[in-house]
Amino acid sequence: MALEPEKIKEMIKESIPDATIEIKDLMGDNNHYSAIIKSKVFNNLNKIEQHKLVYKSLKGKMGNELHALSLITEGK
Repeated sequence: MALEPEKIKEMIKESIPDATIEIKDLMGDNNHYSAIIKSKVFNNLNKIEQHKLVYKSLKGKMGNELHALSLITEGK
């Protein structure tokens, strides 16, 4: 079962409420996405820590319902 972009946004917003999120479906298959996520939470964190926060917010869906997610994260 594929994960819809709105569900991905909702899950990230639960963990990172101030996030602004832009998601693009790269293949048109609801399975391969790119995301640009901006949040104050990312300030003073390195890219690995930022990405870990996003993956944690997806609660195990990454690699299962969500096959690929390319991330760009930025502080605000």
